[in-house]
Amino acid sequence: MSASNIEIAQQAELWPITRIAERLGIPDDELEPYGRYKAKVSLNHLRTLRDKPRGRLVLMTAVSPTPAGEGKTTTTVGLGDALTRIGERAMICLREPALGPVFGMKGGAAGGGYAQVVPMEDINLHFTGDFSAIAIATNLLAALIDNHVHHGNQLGIDVRRVTWRRVLDVNDRALRDTVVGLGGPGNGYPREAGFDIVVASEVMAIFCLATDLADLKERLGEIVVAYTRDRRAVRARDLQAHGAMAAVLRDALAPNLVQTLEHTPAFVHGGPFANIAHGCNSYLATDSALRMADYVVTEAGFGADLGAEKFVDILCRTTGLRPDVAVVVATVRAMKYHGGVEVADLAREDVAALERGTANLVRHLETVRETWGIPAVVAINHRAEDTDAEIAALIAAADAVGVKAVVARHFAQGGAGAEELAREVVRLCAESDAAPVDARAPKSGLRFTYPDDATLWQKMTAIATRIYGASEVTASTTVRAQIKRLQDEGYGGYPVCVAKTQYSFSTDPKLRGAPTGHAVDVREVRLAAGARFVVMVCGDIMTMPGLPAVPAANSIDVDADGRIVGLF
Repeated sequence: MSASNIEIAQQAELWPITRIAERLGIPDDELEPYGRYKAKVSLNHLRTLRDKPRGRLVLMTAVSPTPAGEGKTTTTVGLGDALTRIGERAMICLREPALGPVFGMKGGAAGGGYAQVVPMEDINLHFTGDFSAIAIATNLLAALIDNHVHHGNQLGIDVRRVTWRRVLDVNDRALRDTVVGLGGPGNGYPREAGFDIVVASEVMAIFCLATDLADLKERLGEIVVAYTRDRRAVRARDLQAHGAMAAVLRDALAPNLVQTLEHTPAFVHGGPFANIAHGCNSYLATDSALRMADYVVTEAGFGADLGAEKFVDILCRTTGLRPDVAVVVATVRAMKYHGGVEVADLAREDVAALERGTANLVRHLETVRETWGIPAVVAINHRAEDTDAEIAALIAAADAVGVKAVVARHFAQGGAGAEELAREVVRLCAESDAAPVDARAPKSGLRFTYPDDATLWQKMTAIATRIYGASEVTASTTVRAQIKRLQDEGYGGYPVCVAKTQYSFSTDPKLRGAPTGHAVDVREVRLAAGARFVVMVCGDIMTMPGLPAVPAANSIDVDADGRIVGLF
């Protein structure tokens, strides 16, 4: 019987975090240790890096995810270790796992097998308290809204038009829609409210987009929390809330330094989901890593249609980050699933189904290379049951569109199993240096899905048609009016953040492969003025997930010696 992820992690020999920091040139007095194996790097030290040149940025993305899992985080870790093994100065940047999926269906998110970030139990559970700080800041603002109304409501907030929601880092469907303020006058004014999961909150998005503490505070002040009866926006700064919120988040804003099983330095910081938020770890962590390493591997959540699209159209557009190469993770199992094979039958060889399913991979490659202009390589995340014929068919499908596919065995072999992938990444980066820059693109060669001056509706339509393969975007009269009002109020220059299912290019999670001609229905629109984007909620996606029939929490325990078991 093979060892579980947590058993592999617990058997590893970790270096003191001060030794990892020393490799990066971080002085001891700029490190805030949380025990022996994790630490925050001070914002003061990050400021000293601003004049240093950036290294190469490698964007890890994937095909549309399946119930079998594709291992994007695992591949990020494996590639980082492989780059280190071939002599490159490498770092990785990951999102912090949310407790919702840790206790729910997905489980942990610190990699797997012999490609993990450690200490994995700490990272997957409370870690350094960043998510708690984000929840406190969000709920503090909610409390200040209701308190303001209770004590006279000088701003004239219309309690029917309070848009700010409370958050919790646990999947809890019972809290999606609530009523607060019950119990009489002493408890405030009753109104409808609700909860989102922490990773879907605007504060999380602001936290991950902020360039420094001053920018964080300014963005927090811009949050629109409610409207008056005459539709005037009420912001967090109107409630004098942003200062206290920034104070709560001050320490959390410093990136968390940990290590892989092979001691490659890693920042694990921030964690918005890509299906309901913008899906990237913090800008501060990625930018700082780029100034300390020659190669930085960072992941964007779920498939390229979600996380990578938001990485490009939101993060890169607003911060100036530019990926040098994209790695698109695919598995034999995922291709068979997208070719129509059910989960129970994925272990059986089926080359014909795999070949049908590669349409999903090809669509993502077209997006990465042709829409955004990013060089790409396919990483085939190897599993023991993959057959030679299936692997050959997958390599051939990528080769047919001019992309090299590399079999990576990092799950079983660690960094040694991904050295060929690392060498291909280095080759593509060197090749891009010599390539002429596209005259239509910014100097980096990166292209966006839509121009800044497009309307919000045009931006949504561009994403739906160019990325999802849809024929049209639909919305109710009410939603269309809301979008028009945001456009008229001056938010039309903001990027669009689409919340939709991760399992399909469409809004129907059961529609596999690479569907075309479908309609994308926008059922709700939310303004994220502090994050400076507009959220379009499509299909049946929920910003507060529920737990499955058998939650992962049922398997998690702690033994008599205090050792956590059953985590992942």
